[in-house]
Amino acid sequence: MVEFLASYAWTIWLALVLVFLIVEMFSLEFTFLMIALGSVGGLVSSLVGVPWFFQIVIAAAISLLLIFTIRPPLLRALRRGGDPTKSNVDALIGLEGIVTTRLTGEGGHVKLSNGDIWTARVSPITDSAVVDLGERVLVTAIDGATAFVVPAERTAL
Repeated sequence: MVEFLASYAWTIWLALVLVFLIVEMFSLEFTFLMIALGSVGGLVSSLVGVPWFFQIVIAAAISLLLIFTIRPPLLRALRRGGDPTKSNVDALIGLEGIVTTRLTGEGGHVKLSNGDIWTARVSPITDSAVVDLGERVLVTAIDGATAFVVPAERTAL
């Protein structure tokens, strides 16, 4: 077994590098990329003639060093250009709306400020059991196709 590892270690390292790179393409978190680069260190040490046990130690050390030093700045740089705009359900939380069908705990309809008409219910976090037609509401949560709303604060003019 030891002779096999000594003779074919370079092929094992090459296969590991390819496997880690393929896994990285699916995860996109740079972890497997760092492990693949550590495996390249194992491959190079194999080609130089380092014993197989030390090849594993070298690959592990390089991988850990890269994971803790290079990966965090790469992730920050990747996320820096992200769009901070909320989308989907997150964009609906906090929107104002107007009641178009009287709201109870059982249901009703609201027209949100973005123009969408949603099935809505009065949120259990409010004391109001009923919200009348034409009143302003705020979306507090979304559950499937139902918006949970609370009456909006009335401001004095």
